[in-house]
Amino acid sequence: MDDFSSCPFCSLSVPYGELERHANSHFEDEEAAKDMELARRIAIAPPSPPLTMVNQLETDKLKEVICHKAAEVDATRCDGRTPSDVEDEIFHLVSLQTISSFYKIEDGLMALLKRCLELEAEQSTCILCSYLDHFQSTKSEDVGWGCGWRNIQMLGSHLLVERQEAKEGLFGGSGFVPDIVSLQRWLEIAWKRGFDEVGSEHFNQKIYGSSSWIGTTECAALFRSFGLRARIVDFGPKNLESLFLSIPGSRIDSQSAGARGKGNAVHIHGPMDRYLVKRKQISPEVCSSIGYTGCSYIQPDQVLDSSNENLGISSARSSKGQEVLTDWVWRYFSDKSFINNCFSHVSISRKPPLYFQHDGHSRTIVGIQVIHQPKGMQKYNLLVLDPAHRTAMLERSLKRNAGWQKLIKRGVHTLKKPQYQLCYIDPGIAKGEELEQLKTVDSVYIEI
Repeated sequence: MDDFSSCPFCSLSVPYGELERHANSHFEDEEAAKDMELARRIAIAPPSPPLTMVNQLETDKLKEVICHKAAEVDATRCDGRTPSDVEDEIFHLVSLQTISSFYKIEDGLMALLKRCLELEAEQSTCILCSYLDHFQSTKSEDVGWGCGWRNIQMLGSHLLVERQEAKEGLFGGSGFVPDIVSLQRWLEIAWKRGFDEVGSEHFNQKIYGSSSWIGTTECAALFRSFGLRARIVDFGPKNLESLFLSIPGSRIDSQSAGARGKGNAVHIHGPMDRYLVKRKQISPEVCSSIGYTGCSYIQPDQVLDSSNENLGISSARSSKGQEVLTDWVWRYFSDKSFINNCFSHVSISRKPPLYFQHDGHSRTIVGIQVIHQPKGMQKYNLLVLDPAHRTAMLERSLKRNAGWQKLIKRGVHTLKKPQYQLCYIDPGIAKGEELEQLKTVDSVYIEI
């Protein structure tokens, strides 16, 4: 007798060998047929156990919650799609999405990095993210184009562990980080729900199954569609203020760049001609207060303590060039309301990591180190994880306490690009009018 498995679309119990054919009968157009890639994964899995009454009730409750969340921001649409269409897509994706495979470091990547930083002889102060899994690009899947998706996965791994309110809704409440093709589906759903409609036009609203590069705006749109308060900050020179870096791989025209001194406009070639609907300008003197009004932070020239000095501007006034970026990162992680164990020279922050974008690549900032040098001088090192690095290599170098510095530490002198973008996620879940406003992706521009 054939084993039976439950159809992911209609819950009908069908012979295991007939599952793919039966599931295919649910698709009526070419667009829906793309979901067969995920359905095949279900077909080759072991037969599912019979659905108990408890599981059925849980499934019905999950569908009700998912549909309710989607309906909050999809009550009216102008593209001909009804809210129920989007709700059905979400429910099917929750059922079919696949957990992303990755190399799991048993001791914990951030714990290994913390130990190595504590063993350093130099007098320094460090702040690290509390938790994160490293997702590396693989030759068989995404080498050369998938860095943006891998960074989203790293941010997702942190949020699922450290932010309970995010875990309940992120990726449909699945509790795991999906693979790239599933994330591409989530981004398409975000676009259909109206998040970053301007940005979606660059991709013709389609990204599933493609090897298109993405950037901070796509990261922000995806997380915002789950109600998360994803924000973008641009860092660049005055003459690039009207432009922004959303897609890696674009370049600044060399002839225009060489003529900047003559007052010529800088022309951008490639996919960087997309724009943000709203743009705010802010000077370096107040860059430290972006999004952190009234919070308390730790001065980089002090050992971490329990002082309550408000986030100020003194250090920003002395900053220049790319130091403005590192100062901003320090202020972000050193918000003391998120710091554990402020008395150690290596502290843990519950702040999420930062999506770090520049021309040609993106990485994830997981912390920052300031080395205290003679005569009051300070040297910043961003602590960065690169999707292009092999996780096993990171683990080996950290366990041996040898060679990890070249893989993770990035000093100010390495920040040679003319423009950078960061995407960060504020606490809390947006609802109602705030969620509607998050559909428009904007940024703050900080001159460097």
